[in-house]
Amino acid sequence: MFRGTSAITLDSKSRITIPTKYRDELVSDCQGKMVCTVDIQHPCLLLYPLPEWEEIELKLCNLSSMNPQERLLQQVLLGNASDCEMDKSGRLLINGPLRNHASLEKSVMLVGQLKKFEIWSESAWQAQMQQGISKIQSGEIELTERLLDLSL
Repeated sequence: MFRGTSAITLDSKSRITIPTKYRDELVSDCQGKMVCTVDIQHPCLLLYPLPEWEEIELKLCNLSSMNPQERLLQQVLLGNASDCEMDKSGRLLINGPLRNHASLEKSVMLVGQLKKFEIWSESAWQAQMQQGISKIQSGEIELTERLLDLSL
């Protein structure tokens, strides 16, 4: 399970370096093979270990290509999916269209989200956090039954 936020750098060759604390797990679980795609709700990327991505692909495969909404979701997620393999130094290449979607520059945030990572530009992540905390504190976020049952 991946958790926490790591400030990392996009190097001049468009690679990010996965923090050391995650590398052993990624090598043992998926031999460092991952898939990166766009997030359809936020200006960030989603980075999945290959076995997790394969589960999503099965779900996408069960959608109908004849249904316009389902076809669009398939096109966006699968059309932007990029295979990434971690090298011996823990680096992953992020291609141009993915970098553009998330407006990635040198300062990047890698955010653990249990079974996947999110990749954000540092400025977009800071804005997302400020907005999220503000909405929670102001009561603007309506708590669903599942959230009410969540005991922290």
